[in-house]
Amino acid sequence: MLYQGVLTKMQTELSVPINYYLMLGNALVQPHQLLHKKLKLKFIGHQCLSCGSGAITFRQGFCKSCFFELPQTADWIMHPEKSKAHLGIAERDLEFEEKVQLQPHIVYLANSSNVKVGVTRKTQVPTRWMDQGAQTALEILEVPNRYLAGIAEVSLKKVVSDKTNWREMLKATAPEEDLSLWRDRLIPYLPEEVKPYILTNNTPLNLEFPVDKYPEKPKSLNLQKNPEYEGVLVGIKGQYLIFEDETVFNVRSNEGLVVGLDIVH
Repeated sequence: MLYQGVLTKMQTELSVPINYYLMLGNALVQPHQLLHKKLKLKFIGHQCLSCGSGAITFRQGFCKSCFFELPQTADWIMHPEKSKAHLGIAERDLEFEEKVQLQPHIVYLANSSNVKVGVTRKTQVPTRWMDQGAQTALEILEVPNRYLAGIAEVSLKKVVSDKTNWREMLKATAPEEDLSLWRDRLIPYLPEEVKPYILTNNTPLNLEFPVDKYPEKPKSLNLQKNPEYEGVLVGIKGQYLIFEDETVFNVRSNEGLVVGLDIVH
């Protein structure tokens, strides 16, 4: 194989359209430069992103043992409202949790398949939106820790979704929405303790992805069930490679797989 290595999520660079970078072994692959080329993907094995073992990937690129021990896979990652570092309470590793939780966080609105609310560290703006395939996004709160972002999200997701429909995101059929208007509508639903942190003077960011053809009926590629695949790359959106036959491959959800990549022509 031309390239071989363990999958980790594609890195992104904000540009028009967005640039993508994928590390495979010691090679830096730029998928946005491979549009219209036929690629061959091959499943080779597993490699835990933490311990490096060949144990079967459980979640997020980690083997089962590491997933249930590492601080970066604790419950507060998916549920920011469960963060406790601001109280000096550890879940798995207080030093790690303080480093991640006790820094500025952004509560945002994004439109990918629909208008949704989300939370990310300030340092992850706009990376988070590029990873989600958002066509527009807007910061609505900047709070000093993850807990406050979490309780704001919990309140808002009673009114607006906190999920992206990946099929609709890839079809790029989401209607245009004025996220500034959405922010104004949602302010009354915010907890009082986060209202001092509302952002009102910023404007939505529009994102453009390197896609020549969106799939009408995207079908997900499972390399572990179908260990070899060939297809012509026609686009990249979010963390998905989009192929001409409407097959799509989610790089991030396959972290921890060892794969080979060939450029057929």
